[in-house]
Amino acid sequence: MSLLRQPGGKFILLDSYAPDRQDRDELLALTDGGALIEAVLNVHPFHTIHCQYIQELLPHARLIGTRRHHQQQPELPWDADLVEDEATQQQFSNILDFSIPCGVDFISGDESVHVGSVIVRHRDSGIVHVDDTLMIIDLPSLVQKIVPGPKLRFHPKLADGLEKRSGAADDFIRWAENLGRDWADSSIVCAAHSGIMHCDGQSFADAMASALGHASATLDGHRKTYG
Repeated sequence: MSLLRQPGGKFILLDSYAPDRQDRDELLALTDGGALIEAVLNVHPFHTIHCQYIQELLPHARLIGTRRHHQQQPELPWDADLVEDEATQQQFSNILDFSIPCGVDFISGDESVHVGSVIVRHRDSGIVHVDDTLMIIDLPSLVQKIVPGPKLRFHPKLADGLEKRSGAADDFIRWAENLGRDWADSSIVCAAHSGIMHCDGQSFADAMASALGHASATLDGHRKTYG
């Protein structure tokens, strides 16, 4: 979960989460009891557990999710706009950049495959917020003496997430290379479940290139099977 301040003092919350009491109190203190939070953007279709909690905590805020959020929790007062739609993203384009990976299923038929998501970058700070598509691997301290860490990696079920069609692997590679180039000045990657990576020793573009290199066998295997 990330809290973003907008020009003018209002806030956007990225992802729903039930924080511990101290973090919740700090969140509410920063946002006038939550009144300054205008919208909650739920950017991963399979992250649904905490949406009800956030809706009850912030009943006035726009609750924006994916198509799957609407399907899984129809009882919640979802905003009609879907976070994966470009028109919705344009509403927040004054401070945020958005990207959805190409060549993978955004909503997989296998609920254990969480490769697809909407990746968000806060433009001014250069902080990238990502759920599962990219993960941060913290290397053991002895290894880091030789190979500085942590490392950026794609979701371990990338092979299952790639679309079963010709060209999907190349589309994914092209997307990843373009994202690294377009967001090259990103300073921090905040990844769900796995931590925070500061882009000190290498650029975001280099980190993405390294992630692609690590996934090359998976991508080559898909290309051999599907073209």
